[in-house]
Amino acid sequence: MAPYDISELRKFVAPEFVFGKGAAELTGQYASNLSVKKAMVVSGPNLKELGYPDRVADSLRQEGVDSVIYTDVTPNPRHDEVMAGAERFLSEECDAIVAIGGGSPMDCAKAIGVVCTNHRHVLDFEGVDRVERPGPPLICIPTTAGTAADISQFCIINDTDRKLKIAIVSKTMVPDVALIDPLLTLSMSRDLTAHTGLDALTHATEAFVSNASSAVTDLHALEAVRLIRRHLLRAIENPDDVEARTGMMLASTYAGLAFSNAILGAVHAMAHSLGGLLDLPHGLCNAILLDHVVDYNFDAAQDKYRQLGNALGGTIPADAPPDETRAMTLAVFRELKSKAGVTDNLCKLGMSADDLPLLAQNALADACMLTNPRQPSIHEVMEIYEKAC
Repeated sequence: MAPYDISELRKFVAPEFVFGKGAAELTGQYASNLSVKKAMVVSGPNLKELGYPDRVADSLRQEGVDSVIYTDVTPNPRHDEVMAGAERFLSEECDAIVAIGGGSPMDCAKAIGVVCTNHRHVLDFEGVDRVERPGPPLICIPTTAGTAADISQFCIINDTDRKLKIAIVSKTMVPDVALIDPLLTLSMSRDLTAHTGLDALTHATEAFVSNASSAVTDLHALEAVRLIRRHLLRAIENPDDVEARTGMMLASTYAGLAFSNAILGAVHAMAHSLGGLLDLPHGLCNAILLDHVVDYNFDAAQDKYRQLGNALGGTIPADAPPDETRAMTLAVFRELKSKAGVTDNLCKLGMSADDLPLLAQNALADACMLTNPRQPSIHEVMEIYEKAC
């Protein structure tokens, strides 16, 4: 039985999205439909080398839309990159943004947009529902299967002065349209496929057990987990497997629809803290932390975690004793993590005991912690970090 009243009022937000092979080729058409005259194409240096921003510019040009390209975006996009992008947007007299890439270019693009329309610094928007005016038209084209920034109301920016990742959560962060093309994920490396795939699993898991979950978000979260079970390892082992890539892109989309509306939990709060302080890869941090947070949260959502374990391939009976259910659930999560090749721990990535108090403090202040099914103390958060070390 669901831990909520299905008749309770719930809001669900999502952009228009086009899913399938060749979706990215519709960029120019959608920009034209939005009456765009000149678009800023936001992407990253690696994707620039692959020619992706140029392909977007070509599609825009075919529909009579002018463009400029901005690729000064790093992983864990920094606040100064957002402000530089906004300055470029205004100086070039652009009227729309097209983002192509993983979560970093898409988050940077979202932030650039609201900076330009609100004439404020990006860090002023930290928190929930603090954006007064929506940004200009935004088209998002994801090239990874995991972040789901293309459909979510989240935007994560690195405040490098405070060494802290901030979350901007607002329906103004939801793009006007997402063009979700699984063919763009064929260039992903083995590690990136694993880390972003486990990021999608974290999105689905945290949304499913969130204290803001609903019947609609649960539906998407569970199906995302089932798709990840079927397709993640295939995509890792056979990167040219279009069916597996498509399955993972669909899993990412479903998980995004779930977490954008049910929000997330302690894994993301703790990963944001790590990314801000130590500039670590977000997907890898999530992958390392996930099973440890499941273990911590388990008593607060036993049946939901059992359902997740079964969706991930386990055979955990409903009448199993709690300790057995916990052990079997954790075993399923850890088996997938191991098979995906995630064997690092946070100490290997550079976290030290001296970092723990500040990491825990920042994690507890993160917006994602509010919807975690169990509210930890600062010492409990430090213990979770230690277990992941």
